[in-house]
Amino acid sequence: MCGIVGYVGPNTPSERPLEIALAGLARLEYRGYDSAGVALATPDGIVSRKKAGKLDNLREVLAADPLPESTAAIGHTRWATHGAPSDVNAHPHLAYDGKLAVIHNGIIENYAELRAELVTAGIALTSDTDTEVTAHLLARAYEMTGDLTDAMRAVTVRLRGAFTLLAIHEDAPGVIVAARRNSPLVLGLGEGENFLGSDAAAFISATRTAVEMGQDQIATVSADAVRIIDADGNEVTGRQYTVDWDASAAVKGGFATFMEKEIHDQPLAVADTLRGRADAEGRLKLDELRIDESVLRLINKIIVIACGTAAYAGHVAKYAIELWCRIPVEVELAHEFRYRDPIVDEKTLVVAISQSGETMDTIMAVRHAREQGAKVLAICNTHGSTIPREADAVLYTHAGPEVAVASTKAFLAQITACYLLGAYLAQLRGNMFGDEIRSLLDELGTMPDKVAEVIGSEEEIARVANDLADVPSVLFLGRHVAFPVAMEGALKLKELAYIHAEGFAAGELKHGPIALIDEGQIVVVIVPSPRGRNELHAKVVSNIQEVRARGAKTIVIAEDGDADVEPYADVIFRIPKTPTLLAPLVAVVPLQLFACHLAGAKGLDVDQPRNLAKSVTVE
Repeated sequence: MCGIVGYVGPNTPSERPLEIALAGLARLEYRGYDSAGVALATPDGIVSRKKAGKLDNLREVLAADPLPESTAAIGHTRWATHGAPSDVNAHPHLAYDGKLAVIHNGIIENYAELRAELVTAGIALTSDTDTEVTAHLLARAYEMTGDLTDAMRAVTVRLRGAFTLLAIHEDAPGVIVAARRNSPLVLGLGEGENFLGSDAAAFISATRTAVEMGQDQIATVSADAVRIIDADGNEVTGRQYTVDWDASAAVKGGFATFMEKEIHDQPLAVADTLRGRADAEGRLKLDELRIDESVLRLINKIIVIACGTAAYAGHVAKYAIELWCRIPVEVELAHEFRYRDPIVDEKTLVVAISQSGETMDTIMAVRHAREQGAKVLAICNTHGSTIPREADAVLYTHAGPEVAVASTKAFLAQITACYLLGAYLAQLRGNMFGDEIRSLLDELGTMPDKVAEVIGSEEEIARVANDLADVPSVLFLGRHVAFPVAMEGALKLKELAYIHAEGFAAGELKHGPIALIDEGQIVVVIVPSPRGRNELHAKVVSNIQEVRARGAKTIVIAEDGDADVEPYADVIFRIPKTPTLLAPLVAVVPLQLFACHLAGAKGLDVDQPRNLAKSVTVE
């Protein structure tokens, strides 16, 4: 949600600040937005342009009414919370004196009382946003302190909620002051210039050297210095790290959409997540383990917390971890977890899964779990983000930047990381021997090629999707680990094609959902391997017969060589032979391609579906 970019350069004004801001906003479009704007610090004061709609709308405004050269710039793409998408509500917001501009990601929960205070003081507000309130408060604080950093500190202690704030003032045209609480912000260090962004994608073309900002910290950024203080005004040092992917990873690479590229990135995402996980003795290791192994051996319950696609990765993890470790696993939607008084104690391991590491529902669930004494392990794709920083242990996925709003490669990387976690705990607790771990790692090592093999069927899957572009509804059925795959397949179709889609446990079919089946209903069935639990295979084949008998058209995901499904399938998408527990890595790929191409056939924006944002940074 909301993309934030900041740039401070040399004292000599130039076009570079605006160019950097616009380029950064373009790379942050994946976050989802409904308006865009920029503000520049120029020799003649603060100037700003903003426009509802896509970034191209803002570019048209700038072409028609160019801005002067500047020394610093802040840029913003807004995902509406307070106030409808409009030119007036777009960021940046100027203070009443026109000398200060602010951009903001998050929600100011007490903005109504602060707004009333400003109105009583005679300040006229022109928008419906909580952000404008902050701009006016900063201007008033600056009048008293004469220093933008001091003003930011004075204002942020009054704010409740989640926010990243960037501010510029005409009195200090070579400075950006930033603050964060429960919302993402990373600093980029350059040569004679410095950067700020919601994530490193904002400035990756200019620098790979980044600095984390901690909770309730304020950064004062100039061209040649970055100073960070905590809420008490004490100077602190942010953790510096190197971004391990380059700018080419955040562009389409010849594909029509980011989603297509990211589906094709999946073999590498799985391989990179597996790479380097065993030491010289063949023992598994995590990226950062701040939990004593003796504590992990005493864990008697695991709770996976996540939202959306990440939650379905958690459901896959449940099957694997319970089988390998014999520890009961619960999977909770993060936004429900802390509101139901969950039973959590020091022998509970909470596993938080998040692509961005900034999902606010999951952050708050992590904090609640730690307050109850639980240890938290994060599975995350973004170094330096909030959830890994606040967790006791981290297992990073290495999927690279995922730009399309609907997740694909991050999902496969999360599942892969969950397998590694399950094997690691089994190794630690003595549930699996060394040869079993090596055998599992060898099998996982074959998965990138198998994923690539499924992607090789894209043309056939696209043809089927194009033929079904006008279907009003699709149902998905799966059993065992294919049940979360069915739910993820349905979610992808809802996200991308805006049609009704539901994923069901196939065994539930006769307990209600079969009433939905009538002539022509499309039903996608994920069939388990006949080489696994054979009774499950036979039962799912029976489910296919049941829906076919009632007029359904069936699309079947089946293993190579499975002839039992052929008499009952209208379409078969084949996947390579794979052990049952690992099958989600290949079974979900045809469903991703199906949703992507069906949405494309409808002429929809598969990278930025309506109403959605990549990183949900508010509860």
